[in-house]
Amino acid sequence: MTPRTRADIPSARRIVVKVGSSSISGENAGQIGPLVDALAAAHERGAEVVLVSSGAIATGMPYLKLDQRPTDLATQQAAASVGQNLLVFRYQDSLDRYGIVAGQVLLTAVDLEHATPRSNAQRAMDRLLALRILPIVNENDTVATHEIRFGDNDRLAAMVAELIGADLLVLLSDVDALYTKPPHLEGAERIAHVPFGDPLSGVEIGSIGRAGVGTGGAETKVSAARIAAEAGAAVLITATTRVADALSGAEIGTWFEAAPVRHAAGGDSTLA
Repeated sequence: MTPRTRADIPSARRIVVKVGSSSISGENAGQIGPLVDALAAAHERGAEVVLVSSGAIATGMPYLKLDQRPTDLATQQAAASVGQNLLVFRYQDSLDRYGIVAGQVLLTAVDLEHATPRSNAQRAMDRLLALRILPIVNENDTVATHEIRFGDNDRLAAMVAELIGADLLVLLSDVDALYTKPPHLEGAERIAHVPFGDPLSGVEIGSIGRAGVGTGGAETKVSAARIAAEAGAAVLITATTRVADALSGAEIGTWFEAAPVRHAAGGDSTLA
């Protein structure tokens, strides 16, 4: 059931949670444990949970002796190859506490833009969820090129939510909500609720992530939220440190309403 308010979140059947690179790599690698705690709690109450996790390149950088994100494609691919293995190991090591098994799913934009690979991806995800596996999804950075990339994992998460018919998408980062202007600026106010189709006129949306190791910012999250909402999923944007509260239905973050459901008969749009 698509939640219509935050209070409905505990009843969501399928949930996609996206976490950014800066939240689970480097000095913040310790946040994987609390993130897994929250995912496991949702899993325990019967929800089907998918984690879309950035961080492969950032996790691999220290092992390639890199102190900043590489700009050339080949080095990005090398860092992703090393980092993806370590990242999934860290998640599984934490999930072991709950007896939950992770499944790795690596996708490229082509996989979701063409009918046959899209159908294959959907079938695989549905089967993993039916088997009570927790899929961990990331862009396949080792083989992706600049021309065929999703651009950021916020968009990937929205497309995964659409692919599996998720009820809820939770976009996590190092900022606790969407604001009327970049939150470090004077006068910035939290936007608590965004009705479906609201153009957010007058809102100053930044495009650069604060920590510098990822590719997303508020702009990518708003774009992703609109994709998911159009597909019928409610969306919550908040900080990784608030994930447990978010999945419990607390009044935090920024809530994007899902599209209304139009019944086959009658002609009026009504909420399901």
